[in-house]
Order: sequence, then structure tokens, then C-alpha cells
Amino acid sequence: MYTPEERERVRRELIAAARADPRIAAAALTGSAAVGREDRWSDIDLAFGLSEDSQISSALDDWTARMYEEHGAVHHMDVRSGTWLYRVFMLANSLQVDLAFAPQGDFAAKAPTFQLLFGTAPERPSTPPSAEQLIGWAWLYALHVRSALARGKLWQAEYMVSAARDSILAAACRRHGVPAAEGRGMDQLPDAVTDPLRDA
Repeated sequence: MYTPEERERVRRELIAAARADPRIAAAALTGSAAVGREDRWSDIDLAFGLSEDSQISSALDDWTARMYEEHGAVHHMDVRSGTWLYRVFMLANSLQVDLAFAPQGDFAAKAPTFQLLFGTAPERPSTPPSAEQLIGWAWLYALHVRSALARGKLWQAEYMVSAARDSILAAACRRHGVPAAEGRGMDQLPDAVTDPLRDA
């Protein structure tokens, strides 16, 4: 298990490497560290704006090699969101490092957890789902629970129950003014909201 000191050292080295990489026009600290909420279990989240779209492929190759050769990565996976590519690395000491690469024209704050380190980035927060959309998904999932049970598909039914619960809790997060994405605010909800869902 990594220590906070090891995490800070790796992050410092990655930021220094980003500053030295002529392809990277801007960089930001994202995630919990960007808003002072980092704890013992937090990972490293960095986002890079590439000066030219054509440089993303070579930057990915070079940064992937760096993560394996210099920081002990043992595996990685990619997650895409629009023009952004998030390369998620798992290090041998269990530290997760998320490096996001985006064209400079699309490099912008997508959430409040965005602290610009160098370069420029306009604020373009993404629009979270509305309460109406979340409740709509909840009842749609609930209907699918019924049909999955009728077909004897118990695992699919369980999946749909969990998805319905997640949508209900996300709507409650919006109502109570806490983060709704990825369950980040669910533990801040009042017991009166979460208690009825504990056995769901």
C-alpha cells in the first residue's frame, strides 16, 4: 500500500514532467486533491491539454512508457468521454493514477474539482442530469426489475435494483446540494433519506 508521501512524490514528478513536455500546453489537478479533500485513499488525478490534436497519440505512448518504466505501473485501461481520453494506471503499490489527455480546444473545467496548474482553460462545467431525468431512470430500471424477475433473470434484476437505487440517491444528492456523480455525496445524505434504502 502506498503512503501519502509516495503519492505526493509521484504527483510532483508527473507535474514536473508535464511542464517539461512541449506538447502539453496546460495541466490541471483534478479530483479530491483539487478541492482540499484528499485523504489516505485518494488517487492521483491530472489532466493535460495538448497543443495539437495530432500529438495525443505520441503523448499517450510516451506517458504510458513513463508510467511503466519510472513509476512501476502494472496495468492500465482507457476511458473515453467525448474528445478526452483518461488513461487509468494501477501501480504495483496499489496507487491509481488517472491521466486525462484532451485537445487544447476542449481542455476546460468539467467539474468543480479542477485546479489549473499552468496554461489556460475556460470553465465549462458539465451539466449534471436533472432530477426529472434521474427519477425517470429510476422508474425505468424498476420496470426492468419486474420483467427480469418474470424471466427468471435474477442477476439482471439485481443489477436493475442497484441502478434504480443509485438513481434515487443521485436525485436525493441534488436535492440536498451534495455531489451526485459517482456516489460522491451519498454518504453526506441525512439518515432519513438513506435508511429506507438500506435493505433495497
